[in-house]
Order: sequence, then structure tokens, then C-alpha cells
Amino acid sequence: MDFDRKIKIAPSILSADFANFGAEIRAIEDQGADWVHVDVMDGHFVPNLTFGPPAVKAFRPHVTTFMDVHLMIAPVDAYIEAYAEAGADMITAHVEASPHPHRTLQAIRATGKKAGIALNPGTPAEAVDYLLDLCDMVLVMTVNPGFGGQKFIHSQLDKIARIRALIGDRPIHIQVDGGVDPTTAPLVAKAGADVLVAGSAVFKDGSVDSPQIYGVNMQAIRTSIA
Repeated sequence: MDFDRKIKIAPSILSADFANFGAEIRAIEDQGADWVHVDVMDGHFVPNLTFGPPAVKAFRPHVTTFMDVHLMIAPVDAYIEAYAEAGADMITAHVEASPHPHRTLQAIRATGKKAGIALNPGTPAEAVDYLLDLCDMVLVMTVNPGFGGQKFIHSQLDKIARIRALIGDRPIHIQVDGGVDPTTAPLVAKAGADVLVAGSAVFKDGSVDSPQIYGVNMQAIRTSIA
């Protein structure tokens, strides 16, 4: 995948119909999703439990764009290979989930996958400074991880801008996850983000029977940035 800083919308399938994942993935892609974002939670690092490697493997045949797998799990290193084999294109781990995040990024890269590092709201931008040369993406959590539908934390805009400055001209994406909608999207884009994860803002009021609503919702986010 060639690198560019065009805005990408990555709907989080945590907000999809759990009984109909294949159709939901096809619907969001047909309606213009750039990436498909998969939130993996372990009930330990974050207070929720979601998708193991078999679920991600089941999603894979339905994804024709780019499958972005966000591991909100600790410990994380022992599971990297399983999620790589399940078909992730990008694996993102949390800097807070391991005492050795540098090693974690090396392990992701060793599988041949793109490597991302994520920061919780309370973690400063400088935590990734010495990790950037191993990163394809930095994910800034704009809510506390663990649940969908939370309110955007505005203090993270400064963090996004700081990370953008640290990145300089290196080909590293900045992704934001949490509370992204047509109101907050222009703020994160102005700060320097280029991959926007959106769950409820994309899936709200739509369904596989009314997929055009997903398209309308994604277009509203894009229009807010233009």
C-alpha cells in the first residue's frame, strides 16, 4: 500500500451488527470505507471483551481494502503472530501494554505486517519519540479505550499536533480513535491526523438493508474536513 496523507475513514466494526459481520464489512466498503478497523479487547487491559484471532480470520475474506487490527490487550507480544496469521494488514499495540514496546514493534514487523503504536489519553506524545522509526502508524486514543460511543477528549488535539511534529517527513500515519464525528473530524485533521476511526458516527441509523446511510454518514465526516 502506497503511503499518502489523504484522509482515510476506518469504520470500527465494534459498532456493526454482530450477527452479520460479513455483510456489514461489505456494506461499509461499498459505501466508501478506506480501511476496516477491528478493536480487539481482552477484558483485562480494557474493560470489555471482543474478538479473538478466529473472529479476525473470519472477517478477512470479506475485507477487500485494508484490515487495521487494534490490540487493546496485555500482555500483547504472545498474540501478535496469531493475529498476523488471521489476516491483519496492520497490527497496532499499546505503548502501555508492554514494558518493551520497541520489542513489540519489532515482533509485529517480523510477521511482515505494518506496525502501529497506540497511546491512551493519559500518555504523553513523547512516549513514542524513540519508537517512530519502527512505526507505520501512531494511534492517538481520543477516548479512554474499552467502549464505543464515548465523548471526545479535546486535550488530545495538542498531543496529535505534537506527534505530527515528531514525525516530520517520515511516512507514518496518525490515526485517531474515539468520538470522531462531523464535529470533531475537522479538529483532528487540522491537528495532523489522517486516519479517522469512527464507529457509531458511521453505523448510526444504517443497516445492511439500508447501507446507503453508512455512505451518507461517512460523506458527512469527509465534508466536514473539506
